[in-house]
Amino acid sequence: MPSELVAAIEACPRPPESLTFLTTERGRPFTKDHFGDTFRAWVAEAGLPRHCTPHGLRKGGCRVMAESLCNPFEIMAVSGHRTLKEVVKYTEAFDRKRLAAQARAKVAGAAQVQPEATGTVASLAAARAAKR
Repeated sequence: MPSELVAAIEACPRPPESLTFLTTERGRPFTKDHFGDTFRAWVAEAGLPRHCTPHGLRKGGCRVMAESLCNPFEIMAVSGHRTLKEVVKYTEAFDRKRLAAQARAKVAGAAQVQPEATGTVASLAAARAAKR
């Protein structure tokens, strides 16, 4: 875990024997509903938009990891997702953009090194230069 996260978890008040680092004011683990209500109150207190949710944070974290070039298995290890299908749902839009950019870069690189390797495909810049 990142050192900042470890420090934040250690700063949370909790009974020493607790396996939960987010607890209620009474030191007990949150129920699902109570956590949702409390999270909404924290969002309002922080002045964030109402649509900020724990699920959105998880999805955002997955996207940040994908944008940092983490592979799906690394993302699963952090997010707790159990299947690739779940991770793909959150990272597909980014992966497509990244993969498209990588593909364009590969084609452009191949055209510069071996013009015949790209067949009839030419970059727009090369096509414009050829017309001049």
